[in-house]
Amino acid sequence: MAWEVFSIVGTIAFAISGAIIAMEEEYDLFGVYILGIVTAFGGGAIRNLLIGLPVTTLWGQDMMFQIAIAAITLFFLFPHRLIQHWHRWGNFTDAIGLSAFAIQGALYAVKLDMPISAVIVAAVLTGSGGGIVRDLLARRKPLVLRDEIYGVWAAIAGLIIGLEVLSGDIFLYVLFAAITALRILSYTRKWRLPLRKLNQA
Repeated sequence: MAWEVFSIVGTIAFAISGAIIAMEEEYDLFGVYILGIVTAFGGGAIRNLLIGLPVTTLWGQDMMFQIAIAAITLFFLFPHRLIQHWHRWGNFTDAIGLSAFAIQGALYAVKLDMPISAVIVAAVLTGSGGGIVRDLLARRKPLVLRDEIYGVWAAIAGLIIGLEVLSGDIFLYVLFAAITALRILSYTRKWRLPLRKLNQA
């Protein structure tokens, strides 16, 4: 049950996140759909490639594609007054997508009996891969590579799930809420990872 919930939540959140970036960059309707779809499914596609699954598994997600298209369409049609604070919406949906897909990716790796290192990598790639592709297509520095704390939360989710200390849907939902809250706190409180510059001013 949790697997389906996280798949749906992550797909909707990242589809909207991609649509927001596309609208911010003033892409046309086709561009909005492309960036939304790429953001929603890019992380899973990258994960599947690295853990040895065929890319064709992506095309078996008809329902998820329909959900993503519906979410993008509805968001595109929202009255402007509801999306005028697009930056806040974008950060919030991105946090939800990161958390949901990090957990989903980790669960996927555990299901395949992969080592904990692979579980963590699967969590990070699934949680942030779509955002990386989105940012590159939008000609932005990928969020996961900035000093802002982002991919670390996905790695923590992967580590916790990979250790298999706790299990059950309730635990996964609590972990989802915690990772989402931590990501939101990290950008509202401006938490940063250490940064070292080579060029000294």
